[in-house]
Amino acid sequence: MYEPNVVEDWQEYDEHAGLRVRVHRLERAEPPRGRDDAAEGLTYFRLRVTVENRAERSFGVHLEDGQIDVRLGADGESAFIDWRNSQFIEGFDVYPLRRATAVLYAAGPEAALGQVDVQIQLRVDEEWAGRRMWVGGVGLPEAAAGATAGAGRDSLARQVSNFLRDQAEEGTA
Repeated sequence: MYEPNVVEDWQEYDEHAGLRVRVHRLERAEPPRGRDDAAEGLTYFRLRVTVENRAERSFGVHLEDGQIDVRLGADGESAFIDWRNSQFIEGFDVYPLRRATAVLYAAGPEAALGQVDVQIQLRVDEEWAGRRMWVGGVGLPEAAAGATAGAGRDSLARQVSNFLRDQAEEGTA
């Protein structure tokens, strides 16, 4: 059964050995160029997507608008994505032992920010990689550098895993 990653987890791509991705730093933040008028009344947050190359060859990486989907709350409603303030990875060659990071600004209702789902579909060397998903929430404790994960992160991962397992069991009965 497929289980989503928790924000801060690395996900390796089998089809591109040595390439891995993570969604991290899910935090409240105002956009650097000012708020978009369409986000009036919404709370802004920022997340980072890092692509790391641990292979012996370089990869041409694309992570642009339309390849990142952010959903909020229990109903999975779409977040407002501020494309003007976000920074993407547009046709960048990631050499061995190097990283490239995209920064995405999004907004949503304050009450829905406790549950954030981020889906990524990376394009590598003009080929689409499989979709991957991360779950987290704005304001949940994250792992400190060199320390183990906080209780909030572990409990969220456990809740998601249990929910998915229960849904799979219902579908097989």
